[in-house]
Amino acid sequence: MIRRMSRVADCSQCPAMRGWEKGRRPVAAAAQGHVPLHVGEEMERFEVQMELLARPAFLELLRRSAQEYGYGQRGVLRIPCPVPFFRRLLAACGSRVEEEGLLRSFDELFHSSSDPN
Repeated sequence: MIRRMSRVADCSQCPAMRGWEKGRRPVAAAAQGHVPLHVGEEMERFEVQMELLARPAFLELLRRSAQEYGYGQRGVLRIPCPVPFFRRLLAACGSRVEEEGLLRSFDELFHSSSDPN
């Protein structure tokens, strides 16, 4: 009985409720071959091609997301980086050198913001 009630209480399992976010309007599903992401404190929504997630810079962002939010995230993945940086990273995806340079600058930003001194 308890197990059954917990399934009823978990509205993420209900097909009619999928696509709704807490306190928001329904969210459209991501385009085929894309993954929805919420980026930065603003939680701005992006749809990223799945193959980009295998690139080193995106793997690093996913690793940091797991560190900050854990592997138990529900719903859309959250990426802990400033939106302008994420936009530059998307634009740099054609150039591995530029992508690596952006990742180094993000490392510096990340370490300086987490350093209490």
